[in-house]
Amino acid sequence: MNSHYIKEIMKLFSGRFQRPLFCFILISSILFVVIFAMPSDNRFENKFVSPSEQCAKNFVVSQDCAKESPELCLMQENSLIATAPPMTVTPQVLGVLIDGADFRMEDLKKEVSEYIVEQGDTISSIASRFNISSNTIFWANDLNSRSIIQPGQKLIILPVSGVIHYVGKGETLSEIAERYKAKADEISEFNELSGDGDIFIGDILVIPNGKISTRTAQVSYLAPLASSYFICPISPPCRITQGLHYYNAIDFSHVGVSCGEPVFAAAGGTVQKVVYTSRYGRSVRILHPNGVVTYYGHLQDILVGVGQKVSQGTIIGTIGHTGYTIPAGPAGCHVHFDVRGAKNPFAQ
Repeated sequence: MNSHYIKEIMKLFSGRFQRPLFCFILISSILFVVIFAMPSDNRFENKFVSPSEQCAKNFVVSQDCAKESPELCLMQENSLIATAPPMTVTPQVLGVLIDGADFRMEDLKKEVSEYIVEQGDTISSIASRFNISSNTIFWANDLNSRSIIQPGQKLIILPVSGVIHYVGKGETLSEIAERYKAKADEISEFNELSGDGDIFIGDILVIPNGKISTRTAQVSYLAPLASSYFICPISPPCRITQGLHYYNAIDFSHVGVSCGEPVFAAAGGTVQKVVYTSRYGRSVRILHPNGVVTYYGHLQDILVGVGQKVSQGTIIGTIGHTGYTIPAGPAGCHVHFDVRGAKNPFAQ
């Protein structure tokens, strides 16, 4: 466009800018174009977002979302997820939520496992295979140098040389360290604790380099229970898919695909922990009035929160395959149910 036309246009508008109505229309038109040309998410900075909309946008559920519905929340506008009160989230847990992975093999190396004795095995050969001391195997399995192991026998294997300890009522980390001639900071670091206040009744701690003497022998915390104290944690039929295994556990599932089926509190109590571990996935722990703790692992969804009171039969979650299951995926759907502080009533 040459300078002649520009001058003509300027003359045309020069007089009109003196008219208030024309200026108002021109400015309004410009503002209209600017505002509605912006992306819808940024059009109004102070736009109100309801808790439900926030739930749909965020993968990690907010406190406002949990307040709107204490059990279920809309996620990504097409799914309902279970919610629970805020809990401590470690980097490993956050990684699982974001990446969608159920477990990491390197994390399993720090957890207690089981080994099935094969023909020709000895305590010393098994200890050498797992790079731990023979005493570690003796102490974890209530054996001694005169014990004879048989093919098919299950042995508890610690990830390092040391001792395994079941936390009882009133115990502190410093007392436990002194008892096994170990270092409290090493126990805390290995078990990812934050201090004395981070241990609970029913916790199972690995004590690196710990030692058991005749004066520090393990104390049994087995509370007497009535035969009807616990109910089966799944709906009938109460189908057992794996017998007694670590730790004092029984596995339950239904025939066919059972993911999503309800898991019940075996007895009344208080939800002590809601956690994620590489081996047992999404898990719930319940402390019962008699000091016994029950543990429910591999859950698909969790429907209770820490500190919540539950009655016998309360639905606390759903059967899943989170964590490490054999087989992996939906075919491995089951609930890992262990009892800490008493005999597992479903042991066969």
